[in-house]
Amino acid sequence: MSVLDRLAGALGRRDEEPNVALARELAASEDRAGIIMLADALANGPRPVRGDAIKALYELGALRPDLLRPHAGALLAALDAADNRLVWGAMTGLDSLAASYPELIAAHLPAILAAAECGSVIAKDKAVSMLATLAALPGPAAPEAWRRLLFIVEDAPVNQVAMYAEAALRGAPMREPDALAGTVRTRLAGIAQPAKRARLEKAFRKLARLQAGGAVPPSRSP
Repeated sequence: MSVLDRLAGALGRRDEEPNVALARELAASEDRAGIIMLADALANGPRPVRGDAIKALYELGALRPDLLRPHAGALLAALDAADNRLVWGAMTGLDSLAASYPELIAAHLPAILAAAECGSVIAKDKAVSMLATLAALPGPAAPEAWRRLLFIVEDAPVNQVAMYAEAALRGAPMREPDALAGTVRTRLAGIAQPAKRARLEKAFRKLARLQAGGAVPPSRSP
């Protein structure tokens, strides 16, 4: 049975478990030929197969980014897809590569951010996560990633601002925590909802500890 025959749609399943199970098996077996088939299905298959393939690929990336890296081109091409699931799925896969291959993400950052701008909330969340990863690492892309993060936190919808501030905390020790603290303080002044204020206030307290020379506890990624 080929990897395509083991995708959810081919098995007559409506849930994602077959795709997740396939990703686990490919990661464990290092079946590069099977991964090539998935990447080709993402690029050239019919719509239902492409949806299953992207799920298996980004689950693979979460487990073994090294096995997904050779197929980053297929993920980048999917950013232009009309199907929103393919776009946010590709963003999820690329996010799984950011920590190990920041130069890849940096090289394609304009296309990634453009896709996020036109995409779903999930696509935007994953773009923010990639920016936070770049900002937290040494390299020429870090200052621009940090600048973009500050702008996003400043301009984000109320429902997302706390999550994005938490993500930006990952880069704050390497960059300018004062700038992020100022942006978060400004956003707090305009948020009345207690639950949303509480989460953003928690991020602000972490920043205050960092400014005082303490460590910042890990934050949730988008």
